[in-house]
Amino acid sequence: MKVLVVDVGGTNVKLLATGRTERRKFPSGPEMTAKRMVSEVRATAKDWDYDVVSIGYPGPVYEGRPLAEPRNLAKGWVGFDFERAFGCPVRMINDAAMQALGSYKKGKMLFLGLGTGLGSCAVVNGKVGELELAHLPYKKGTYEDYVGRRRLEKRGRRKWSKDVAEVVAHMTNALRPDDVVLGGGNAKKLTEVPAHCRLGSNANAFIGGFRMWEDSQGNQKRKSTRLSPQLKKRSRPAA
Repeated sequence: MKVLVVDVGGTNVKLLATGRTERRKFPSGPEMTAKRMVSEVRATAKDWDYDVVSIGYPGPVYEGRPLAEPRNLAKGWVGFDFERAFGCPVRMINDAAMQALGSYKKGKMLFLGLGTGLGSCAVVNGKVGELELAHLPYKKGTYEDYVGRRRLEKRGRRKWSKDVAEVVAHMTNALRPDDVVLGGGNAKKLTEVPAHCRLGSNANAFIGGFRMWEDSQGNQKRKSTRLSPQLKKRSRPAA
């Protein structure tokens, strides 16, 4: 089974498919709707073969569906039929959760995604538990206000890195993880990695997207939980 992984971010949408070694991307931003995203994904990956799609979504996800509209993109994601739009089975989780799944090694892992905003999730014994820590109150704002891209641009790398270290310390003291991974596009801009943390990689989001279609034995699943009879007859989207 060939998987197309779609990592939706506030700045870019990144793609990689089974058997491919070079990812592709296109800009997202505040005018990016779900319908436009699907259209551009299909155009960007038109010469790639895939049977199923994994989506990392920049917001809360419940039972494979967006629970709220994304903060840094346009509206139109909640209630959108992604399987019908792609014409194949689709699985969706939070974008930080997808990167965390690809970064996981063992035990209880806390993942913090430093990007446009702040993504967060925990992986315990291989099972993903999405967290929504970004918008919890912190000092004069929220955690995201202190570690997101705007803070980095305002404070500079050195001061922002200190802000990140302080936030990480608060979260690790509260959650007591065995492993802490800092991922997202801005993790590489840290002037110093906080104690007891390791850096992840955006490439791990694609590993997580592929893992979404594996069962506990590592075998790929073909069953979709919300696939209509019409879609079952279609192996690829219409041109």
